[in-house]
Amino acid sequence: MSTLTPFLMFEGKAEEAINFYTSIFKDSEITRLARFGEGEPGKEGEVSQAAFVINGQEFLCMDSTIQHAFTFTPSISLFVECDSEEELDQSYAALLVDGQALMPINNYGFSKKFGWVQDKFGVSWQLNLQ
Repeated sequence: MSTLTPFLMFEGKAEEAINFYTSIFKDSEITRLARFGEGEPGKEGEVSQAAFVINGQEFLCMDSTIQHAFTFTPSISLFVECDSEEELDQSYAALLVDGQALMPINNYGFSKKFGWVQDKFGVSWQLNLQ
């Protein structure tokens, strides 16, 4: 296997989501963004494929061309090792806006500080203090 890259599928919110994520996490950038054009299978202007990087980890995403009976679920989450309490607190607070706390920030025994949140796009994040 050469690479393993998480791929996130949105329904019309891919660009908003990647702008949101790259604004929260340090060392983040959008590296590629292609949109559906007129006559293409997706809604014109929505993301046909994008790539973004958060602290060296590449992600791919798109806006689905069809509606599905499924979306993101907390059974798959993005696990972030934070370098400081400040980083964890700020990231958690930002991801929580219009989202849902799955495990509020606390010491759960397996970590001195941990929080789990599902963001406004439905993506689940586990934030852990190293």
